[in-house]
Amino acid sequence: MIKILIADDHPMIREGLKKTLRDEVDMKVVGEAKNGREVLDFVEKNELSVVLMDLTMPELTGFDALKELKIKHPKLPVLILSMHPEDRFAVRALKSGASGYLTKESAASELVNAIRKVAKGGKYITPIVAEQLAFEIGNKSDISPHETLSDREYQIFIMLAEAKPVNEIAQTLCLTLSTVHTYRARIFEKMNLKTNSDIIHYAITNNLIESTLPPA
Repeated sequence: MIKILIADDHPMIREGLKKTLRDEVDMKVVGEAKNGREVLDFVEKNELSVVLMDLTMPELTGFDALKELKIKHPKLPVLILSMHPEDRFAVRALKSGASGYLTKESAASELVNAIRKVAKGGKYITPIVAEQLAFEIGNKSDISPHETLSDREYQIFIMLAEAKPVNEIAQTLCLTLSTVHTYRARIFEKMNLKTNSDIIHYAITNNLIESTLPPA
């Protein structure tokens, strides 16, 4: 039996995932968590086969929880299920120890197979992610500025690129305003940018977000 913990801060998402897995005779959802801290607490007290986890959660983000899980439970498969497209966070998640990465958009058709694969010790990688990994291996000497950012910096970079206010970023990631401002300053310095508009332009130019402007 594949014992699964579902971690997402939205109750409706958790219910939808449980509904998707309900008819699978070899799977059982044994727990739920709404933030990274609850994930770590549940894993310490229960036997699991797979952790199915979102990246953007309060108190302790999915990235932070993933890193701690890989230190304390390196053999426990973690499958990331995120609203963000694969080309934004998938490679970073895999490098941090995730066994696979799925978008919530594709969950209905791919989730069951992905869980079975990672539960057996495999990696679940879509063709898009495989292409990204191959590109990185072949271009190690040619690192883009955004690839120099830490995972937390990159998270905040994407949120700034999506024109989210600093107070919303702080609330979402459970950080103080001053901490977000500090991260933003580091992003500007590392990427040689000066304003939020520069961040948005860079992200659009490098296909890290989709432009909301109408086509010319």
